Amino acid sequence: MTLVSKDLLKASEILNREELVAIPTETVYGLAGNIYSDTAIKKIFEMKKRPFFNPLIVHIHSVEQVKDLAVDFPEKAQQLAKVFWPGSLTLILPKNDTVPDLITAGNNTVGIRMPDHALTLELLKNLPFPLAAPSANPFTHISPTKAQHVKNYFDGKLEMVLDGGNCANGIESTIVGFENDEPVVYRLGSISTEEIEKVIGNVSVRNNKEQAPNAPGMLEKHYSPRTKTYLVQDITDFIKQHPEKKIGLLLHSTDHKNFNVSNVIYLTKTGNLKEAASNLYSAMHKMDQLDLDMIIAQRLPNYDLGQSINDRLERATK
Repeated sequence: MTLVSKDLLKASEILNREELVAIPTETVYGLAGNIYSDTAIKKIFEMKKRPFFNPLIVHIHSVEQVKDLAVDFPEKAQQLAKVFWPGSLTLILPKNDTVPDLITAGNNTVGIRMPDHALTLELLKNLPFPLAAPSANPFTHISPTKAQHVKNYFDGKLEMVLDGGNCANGIESTIVGFENDEPVVYRLGSISTEEIEKVIGNVSVRNNKEQAPNAPGMLEKHYSPRTKTYLVQDITDFIKQHPEKKIGLLLHSTDHKNFNVSNVIYLTKTGNLKEAASNLYSAMHKMDQLDLDMIIAQRLPNYDLGQSINDRLERATK
């Protein structure tokens, strides 16, 4: 049985002996291990069944730790860190040789972030090493936003879930790197592109790469329920095409007629994109437990966090 607890000393003890602990963040729960332990890092890849070509993100508790991990901290990256750390921003920076290639999938860059969760920041301060922590779910499955989601995935295989309650933001961090000193968004996430651009000006978005990805979350299939999922604009027409099917709907407003389907979950009833992001994975987990024939998600407005949510739903349909 996997222990679900708030016990920081227990979590530290497990991590110090090169085992794994699922940790809470404001985005999703992460499957954490010591970045300098090949044993721990290999266990992360093995437990998730994650391919070794997909790099991991390193979690820190202070900006001062960046110099231990990266050989360069560009001015625009510092500006972003000043505004968004601790928070849902991962920066891709040129890596220090001390960062194992296993973490970076052989890339010469490393992803770094400072999570905005008091319990995990306290844990990180108590450890003599940073933590690698990809989402605590089997590869391509729905990311966990509650301790119970992690337990459902890994009960008996994982020693402990550090219980930090529900994840406030609900989708992964936004990943920003630099190519020829120009900022690039490699993964849309909990911080919108618009928010990033307010701080450092125009950015380009390059968030799809099947071979040797620069960052996590760039693969075509990801964040997927077991139930076949569709992302559509015209829900009424799509439902008509599938009579007799047991359907679940994910909606983001009440501005529509009632649909004659088995189950409806509102990510938000008011069009609040932050609320929709926070509820997305939890709703997908619920739908996936209802023995449906299909899940139909209503496409969100493609701006601000709507762009990030649509990105997750598009990858869930593959």
